[in-house]
Amino acid sequence: MGVEIERKFLVDHNKWLQLAKPQAMHYRQGYILSDDTKTIRVRITPSNGYITIKGITKGFSRSEYEYAIPAGEAAEMLDSFAISELEKYRYNINFAGKLWEVDEFLGDNKGLLVAEIELNSEDEQFDLPPWVSMEVTGDARYYNSNLSVKPFSKWLDLNG
Repeated sequence: MGVEIERKFLVDHNKWLQLAKPQAMHYRQGYILSDDTKTIRVRITPSNGYITIKGITKGFSRSEYEYAIPAGEAAEMLDSFAISELEKYRYNINFAGKLWEVDEFLGDNKGLLVAEIELNSEDEQFDLPPWVSMEVTGDARYYNSNLSVKPFSKWLDLNG
């Protein structure tokens, strides 16, 4: 079984603006199914399409199966079957030997910056980059599937 062990953090906007960043990749992704126990996502990146099935999150872990598919078919699936969508720019940044994926959200989620790190175990130690702020791993509002239906700009209390 494929397992994803991931932690999420907000990004400090001021420090992010000062950071030299690599080229961003544009992602369009949508959800065919999303409930409390599973998610089926289709994603288009600059180089490919993907279909991903994720299970329920337990701690920092969940089952995950991801398969590359032709980008044209991914676009057709998004257009025909997605119940919700979002777009973002992704930056891949190496820090202290670990890959951080920073998502700069677009559309109704504009202004939200989230950094994710995938780990080999839940108790793996890692260093936080100086541009990372509060951890939001357990906060379901920051799940991409939830941001696609209840975007950041629609939250009543943007501070918490």
